[in-house]
Amino acid sequence: MAYGKELAAAIKAASLAARLCRKVQKALLQSDVRSKHGRNKSPVTVADYGSQALVSFVLQQEFPGEFSLVAEEDSNDLRKDGGGEIVERITKLVNESLTSDGSYGVSLSSEDVLKAIDSGKSEGGSQGRHWVLDPIDGTKGFVRGDQYAVALALLDRGNVVLGVLACPNLPLTSISVAHPHSPNNEVGCLFFAEVGRGTYMQLLDGSSTVKVQVSAVENPEEASFFESYESAHSMHDLSSLIAQKLGVKAAPIRMDSQVKYGALSRGDGAIYLRFPRNGYREKIWDHAAGSIVVTEAGGVVTDAAGKQLDFSKGKYLDLDTGIIVSNQKLMPLLFDAVRASLAQKSKPQP
Repeated sequence: MAYGKELAAAIKAASLAARLCRKVQKALLQSDVRSKHGRNKSPVTVADYGSQALVSFVLQQEFPGEFSLVAEEDSNDLRKDGGGEIVERITKLVNESLTSDGSYGVSLSSEDVLKAIDSGKSEGGSQGRHWVLDPIDGTKGFVRGDQYAVALALLDRGNVVLGVLACPNLPLTSISVAHPHSPNNEVGCLFFAEVGRGTYMQLLDGSSTVKVQVSAVENPEEASFFESYESAHSMHDLSSLIAQKLGVKAAPIRMDSQVKYGALSRGDGAIYLRFPRNGYREKIWDHAAGSIVVTEAGGVVTDAAGKQLDFSKGKYLDLDTGIIVSNQKLMPLLFDAVRASLAQKSKPQP
C-alpha cells in the first residue's frame, strides 16, 4: 500500500512545527520553560506545546475523518492557574505559523489550541492507523541550543509505515567527531521515509532532496558511534565497553534526540547504542520515526536480544535491555559485542 498523501501531510506538519520551534529557540526566554511533573523533571517549552498543537491541527485538516494521535504532551499544566499567559503565547505562535503557510485561512482560539494539544491522547495499538508524535524530541538539547527533532510517524496495524524527522539544527553535510556542529554550512534538515520506498533528506524549506544510505563500513575499527548526550538517558560506560570489544577507535558522537537516527541514515556514523538505566520504559514516540528512517536507508534496528522493535503494544516498547542500530554488515559483530559486554557487566565485581 502506498502512503503518498499521508507522507506529504506529515512532511508539511513537521516542517511547520520545526520552523515554529526554530523561531522560539532563537529567542528562548526563561519563562518559556516549565517542568513536567514526574521524576524526570525534563523541561517542556512553549515550542513543545506549540509544535504538538500545530501538527495535530494540520493532520486533522488533511484527514478530517477518523483521527488517532499518540503524542507526548497534554494541556493539564497549561489549564492550571498561571498558565494563561503561556497559552496566549502558544496560540500566537501557532496562528503565526498557519498564516505564514497560508493553506488553511483560519485563526485558532486558545481553546482550539488546547484541544489540538489534547488530541494526542490515543493509546495506539495493533488495530487501525495511529499517528505518533514527539513534538520536540530532545527538549534538553533544545534548551541548550543543541540538537532536537520534531519526530512524526504513522502506524498502520501496529507497523511503522512512514516517518519524518525534522532536525532544525542539523547541518546538511556530514557531521564528525571533530566538528559536530559543522560551521559555515547550511543548517536544518528533514528526513522522510515510506515503507518500501527508501529514505530521503532535504533542507527544511523542501529543497535539495537526496536519497540517503547508511554507512557501508565493514571494519569496526573504521566505524564511529552515536550515543545520547545525557548520561541519564543511556549508560555511557556500557557503550564504551561495547565499543572497546568491537575495536572502535573513534570517540563517541554524543547528540540529543532522534537526530542520531537521521545522521546515521545518511552515513555520518555506523552505530547507535542506547542503553537506558534500569526501570526506564521506552516510549514509541522516541523511536517510531527514527527507526523507519534508518531501516529504509538500509540499516538494522533491534533491541539487545536482536528482536525488531514492536510498536503495536501501545505507548511503550517492551525491550530487552536497550536498542542497537547499525548497518547489515556490522550488526552481527555488534550483537556479539553487546552480549559479551552485558555478560561482563552482570558478573559480580570482586
